[in-house]
Amino acid sequence: MFERLRDALRDALASATPGDLRELTRQMREAVVDAKVAVDEMRAALTRTEGALGAERQRLADAERRGRLAAEIQDQETVQIAERFTARHGERVAVLERKLAAQREELALAERDLGEMHAQLKSAESSRGGGGGGTAEASTERAWREVQAAGGARPGVDLQEELLKADMDRMARERAADEQLDLLKKKLGKKE
Repeated sequence: MFERLRDALRDALASATPGDLRELTRQMREAVVDAKVAVDEMRAALTRTEGALGAERQRLADAERRGRLAAEIQDQETVQIAERFTARHGERVAVLERKLAAQREELALAERDLGEMHAQLKSAESSRGGGGGGTAEASTERAWREVQAAGGARPGVDLQEELLKADMDRMARERAADEQLDLLKKKLGKKE
């Protein structure tokens, strides 16, 4: 994913003069920040796919169970419907499993590329002969602010926890909507 960028940075670093090195290091830092944000987005997409796969597996199990129950009471129409849903959910599960595998491989590649880019950045900064502890701390803090401004997460901020909170909020809203719908159904049933 980041191969061209990594190779360009390596070539530029090799041919850089001492005056160019400061600008190159800044560009490398920006590239690492962008790569970190991209990796975080890939992790979030992987988590979403895992959730979708889990939900689809549950739908498949439900359709299979409904088909078995319908067969026990000899309801052929429901058995046929359940078989169609079982086939449909089975196909979706297969697609999501392939998607998940591809996302995991892509994430592993991106993380490896990010590690290499980070190592190149450290090498460039050390060859530049850093200007002391205060400058390194300031540049590190500035880099983290850039990551956060771009939507990335700083270590210590649990992305999984945030995703879990969002899922719980969504489920609570859905539950409240279902309760309101049930209440409206009851009211409409009494008026008729």
